[in-house]
Amino acid sequence: MILKALREGLGRLIVFINFITRPRPMVRSEAAQEAANQKAGTMSLYQFYACPFCVRVRREIHRLNVPIEIRDAQKEGPYREELLAEGGEVQVPCLRIDDEDRTIWMYESREIIQFLQETFDPEAA
Repeated sequence: MILKALREGLGRLIVFINFITRPRPMVRSEAAQEAANQKAGTMSLYQFYACPFCVRVRREIHRLNVPIEIRDAQKEGPYREELLAEGGEVQVPCLRIDDEDRTIWMYESREIIQFLQETFDPEAA
């Protein structure tokens, strides 16, 4: 119980520090932003609010200025069940990418961030 409270407290501290230090969103032309919004519409991020790895991914989503749906899978509910049933495990962060003919479940924060940068940051390509 003490470890859970400590972990939750540290997580909240990380969220607060992220809030006061987060980067400015990327600015694109209207057409480029619309294209990014369209690509982001096929993605959703399963996450826990105070998870440091999830904070890193959300920070990058904010920087890249893409409207990826954030789904809280921490408590019992439809998103947690969906993550387990379709993704195979309750591990976060998890980026769900709905491709035309398949769904990709990406679990590692570094891989997710690299994918997002390659997809949405013209300077990273």
